[in-house]
This record gives sequence, structure tokens and C-alpha cells, in this order.
Amino acid sequence: MRDTFERLVGARWVKSRRADLAPFDADGLPGYRATPALAVFPGTRDELVAVVRACADAALPFVPRGAGTGLSGGALADDVVLIGLNRLTRILHIDPIERLARVEPGVVNARLSKAVAPFGLQYAPDPSSQAACTIGGNVAENAGGPHCLKYGVTLNHVVACDIVLPDGTCTTLGGAVDEPEGYDLLGVFVGSEGCFGVATEITVRLVPLPDAVHTLLADFASVDAAARAVSAIVATGIVPAALEMMDNATIRAVEASVYAAGYPVDAAAILLCEVDGMAEGLAADVELIRAACRAAGARDVRVATEEAERMRLWQGRKKAFGAMGRLAPSLVVQDAVVPRTKLPAVLAEVATIAAAHDVRVCNVFHAGDGNLHPNIAYDASNAEESARVHEAMTAIMQACIAAGGTITGEHGVGLDKLPYMERLFDAASLDAMCRVRSAFDPDRLANPGKVVPVHSCREWHGTPAVTRA
Repeated sequence: MRDTFERLVGARWVKSRRADLAPFDADGLPGYRATPALAVFPGTRDELVAVVRACADAALPFVPRGAGTGLSGGALADDVVLIGLNRLTRILHIDPIERLARVEPGVVNARLSKAVAPFGLQYAPDPSSQAACTIGGNVAENAGGPHCLKYGVTLNHVVACDIVLPDGTCTTLGGAVDEPEGYDLLGVFVGSEGCFGVATEITVRLVPLPDAVHTLLADFASVDAAARAVSAIVATGIVPAALEMMDNATIRAVEASVYAAGYPVDAAAILLCEVDGMAEGLAADVELIRAACRAAGARDVRVATEEAERMRLWQGRKKAFGAMGRLAPSLVVQDAVVPRTKLPAVLAEVATIAAAHDVRVCNVFHAGDGNLHPNIAYDASNAEESARVHEAMTAIMQACIAAGGTITGEHGVGLDKLPYMERLFDAASLDAMCRVRSAFDPDRLANPGKVVPVHSCREWHGTPAVTRA
């Protein structure tokens, strides 16, 4: 097949040597490793379609991959073809009147917002990896981000996708002008983690830049007080653009790094709350939030209105995962969602689990929608420590499920959360998911072995042999 792919995209863009494939043996979650059989990098929409058709004709499974910033092992190709989309980087059209943009899947998230800013617009979904992650990857994972509390996740901003199905057929889901009749196939495709096909072009909705923005930093002597403040803020009726929490371990990691943002290192937890919109009336919202934080026990609440200070506060939050890289060689980043009212109890249980397994958990998460990110820095080369980390994470996920939560808010299932699917869904639900997948990909060529446990789809063959590092 190498010769076929070279004819389609050029010899330079087909990689099969072990050294050339090494950069693609993991994604942003380094706990899993898998090496592709080869990697091919189409440079145009037509080349991408031709590559998928070639895979279909040869019955070759494939894995689409964007920037590889995912945190679930979802973009790993275990001895199958990897289709890299990082050359498809064109912003095809910007319509400032209709507030739409049409892009190729390899366009970096932050680049799109920069491109539309002169029109007074922005692309609202803002994952912490937005400086590197791509729109295609965001669509595959239905990515979130701090500002999705107010503005919604990727699904809320995608209006149409041109896709190539795993059999090489091309179609369009959704529509830029009006919602098409029939089933919401676009809604099914967004968040399908590369299992239903590959987006070749994506049309997204843009939103106006706000007239004014205020960012508040509140610090607390206990995590419980910060968690209670979250409920108090929501109870005011104000919908913040973002409402983020970081615990002391995370604060210290950030402040010891190049991303230091001026967070108080003696705080047990901080809340980063942002409100935006029309300038008139925004100051009143700030005072209500300040009062809610004070009533919940905040030691101090300060407001940043200058852009430089705001950016510094947000850089600390968005680079927190990178800052944790100073703590140990490896980092496992988990992702679960619990009801906001359960945050204090679940965070207390996370602390208990960490102590019981002798691991250090750093919590940083989207508090406004209960999306937790407990992180553990550890040495993956230490088998005993790795085992304790795995046991702790399993216990944390089970605690979130028991609290009425779910196993992912934005990182996806991929490989990492496969063991939890049967704890959350019964056999009939998993079978229904498999039937939906069969409608898009009856031969299971696209991203095999991901999202739904293989045996749930009666696919005992082809089980991934991905290794846990």
C-alpha cells in the first residue's frame, strides 16, 4: 500500500520507518503507546478522500489524527494506517455578515479566532490546548474549554461538516443556511472520536467579541469553601463566561513555572471567574459574584480589567497541565463530570482516595459545569507507582459515577475510558451505540477498537494491543 499512498500524496508524505513513526506513538496522554503500520499525510481535500478510498478498497483500518493533543489515547494507531490531517490548514472562507467560517480540519483553534478578530468576531470553544489543537480534532472530541460554560461546546458552534465516510463516500451533514430536515446526523458525528469518518471541511458559527470583560480571582482557605462558592455564584442567576477552580497543588505547580500568574500560593483553592457582555450592568454582576464568594468564605477577591492582567491569569490556568510536567516524568489527566451540588463531596472523596493510594492529585477543572480534571504526576517507569496511580484513577472515576456523574466531559472515551463504559451503560445501550456506528462504518475501518468495548459489538477479532506505559 505504500506505493499506492505515494502515488496519491507524494513519497515525502508517507512515513513507514520506525524513527519517523515515533512522534505518533502517543497522544497528549502518555500512558498508552502504539505504533502505526505507516502514516500518510494528504495535503488537499481530494487527496484525503483518495487516501480513505484506498484504505476502503484494501479493507485497511485507519486512524485519523490531528495535532495529537487529545487526552484519551483516541488518536493512536496500533499497526494500522494513520492519516495525519495537519497539512489541511486552510481557512477557506470567512463570512462576517452571516458570522460563519469554513475551514479545513487541520486549522489550529487559536488561529481561527485570530483570523476573525478584525471583524469583531471570535470562535468561542477554547480548549486549554487551543494554541495547538485543531478544529477537526475538536469536532471529533466535541471539545469544551473554560468559556464553554456560557458559550457551549464545539457541537453548539458547528453548523455543517463535509465528511468522507470510511467506505470513501462523501456527504454533507448539517447546513449553513438552515437546519436540514431529518435526523440530526451532524449531532451524531460531532464527538464520534474519528469512528464515523473524517471531516474534510467544517463550517463553524462565530460570535461577536464582547464589549467588556471582567475577570475575578477569588482565593479560599479550603477546597470545600471554593466548591460552595461555585453553587452560590450560579444561584445568583448570572451565567459567567467561565468559572474555573484550581487547588493548592496546582497553584504551586503553576507559580513555580514560567507560567506564573500571581496566584496566592498559600490558598487551598482559587476560583477564576469571568463575566463578559455589554459594559452597562457588568459591574453589578461583578459585585454580586464578589459578594457570593465572600459569603462562601473567600479570603480575597480581586478583579482584573486590564487585558495584560487578564491574559496572565488565564495563561496560568490554561498552561496548568504543562506546569505539572515539572513534578514528575509522566502525568495522567483524568476527565469526569459530576453535578455541581456534588462537587464538595466528590472532591473530599478524591482527597481520601489520593491518600489511600499514596498519590498526589492536582485538581484543575471547569467548576461551573462540574467537569473535573484530577491529575496525577508520577514515574511511569516505576511499575509499583504506576499500579497505584491506575488504582487511584479507577476509584476516582467510580466515585464520579456513583455521584450521578459521567466518565468524560470533553476528552472523549478513546482507549483510556473503555473499562468504565460497562460501569456506566448497560448492554442494550452499548449495543445501540454499536448499531449507530455500523450505519456509518459497517466494516469497522475507522479508528477500530475505540469508544465502545470491542466485545459489546461482538468484535472479538482485532482487539487493540495498545500498551499502557
